[in-house]
Amino acid sequence: METVSSSEISMFYGWWQLSVCLFAFLSLMAIWYHIGKRQKDYGPVWLALSVLCWAFSGLVEILYLNDDGSHLHFKDGLRSIFSLTNSLFILLALSWFKYLPKPFAPLIKSKFWPYIIGIPFAFALFPTLFKMFLAREASVINELDVVYAFLTLIFLGFVLWESFTKRRLPLLGWLALITIMITLLAQIYKLMDDTVNLLLFSAIFKTSLIMLFFALALSWVKELTETVIPEPQQLQILFAKTDKRQNSSSTTNVTLIGFPGNKDRTVPLTPALYKLFRTFAERKRNSTNGWLEIKPKNFETSKNYDINDHNELKRLMTALLDGLFGKQNWTKDKHYDPLKNSLFEMSENRERKIRLLVPKENIRIENE
Repeated sequence: METVSSSEISMFYGWWQLSVCLFAFLSLMAIWYHIGKRQKDYGPVWLALSVLCWAFSGLVEILYLNDDGSHLHFKDGLRSIFSLTNSLFILLALSWFKYLPKPFAPLIKSKFWPYIIGIPFAFALFPTLFKMFLAREASVINELDVVYAFLTLIFLGFVLWESFTKRRLPLLGWLALITIMITLLAQIYKLMDDTVNLLLFSAIFKTSLIMLFFALALSWVKELTETVIPEPQQLQILFAKTDKRQNSSSTTNVTLIGFPGNKDRTVPLTPALYKLFRTFAERKRNSTNGWLEIKPKNFETSKNYDINDHNELKRLMTALLDGLFGKQNWTKDKHYDPLKNSLFEMSENRERKIRLLVPKENIRIENE
């Protein structure tokens, strides 16, 4: 039975890393070109570049495959540089993530983030360059490379968990944590100089991380499609049957139909907000114009108004958005304003009048 030599293992690993990571880089860039470019989101670009660093590392493995050891310092130095750059690009990508864990969000979103991650990168890079060109007889494994990778993995683990769970994909969140643990184990093997096990764990964690990056990209695309706000003619509203004996602390449900994904979205509302939303629907169905009037600041005491102030409308919109997309998972420009424009219209003469824009045939009230 023939045994496989370490050089053959290294050759296989080098070609695998070069081909797979290069293909993954091109695929991630293609996803960004077709989707992310329009959104002006450069997070996928940094992730793609981080994968490209692995491809270059595989190329180094191939080029120095038959080296007699005289250039070992240069080979390991280049691999360390590409590993450091890979970590840097991952950290640069984090600032583009929509969902960040609360303890790290202010730090990652701050204008000092490039300096926070760039200065340690420089401190880890310079010793590697020194060993490559000036201290060839010294050990070439740069422990700072592993330390920098550890910090990167801690940030990446928290951010991936937050991204997947906020998008209601908890299983992917757990897989991300498992992958981070395997990657940390690979970094430990890097310090132990265990070549075979290092190559094995490197192949496992790089494959897993690449698949997670694609899963992240697909979850991002999924969220983009699910957060598309339908036009008024595409929306249907179903008011659930209510119990007349229910107390004031209970909630009532409204179902919005027409969002992408072929899934009706049920939103719980407080009785006060449910009553307001239902008033919009009843007025739309039972009157000619369907307008509701908002009480002005200097209101007439003898007149009853449908809406006390604009804050009632804001509370209704906030409750609808929280139910549709989850709390803190929506923004004003991409969710609040488009949904408000699909649901309501203001009078052109600025008469403090507002009405439901959804066609009356698309409104159904179960307990009429």
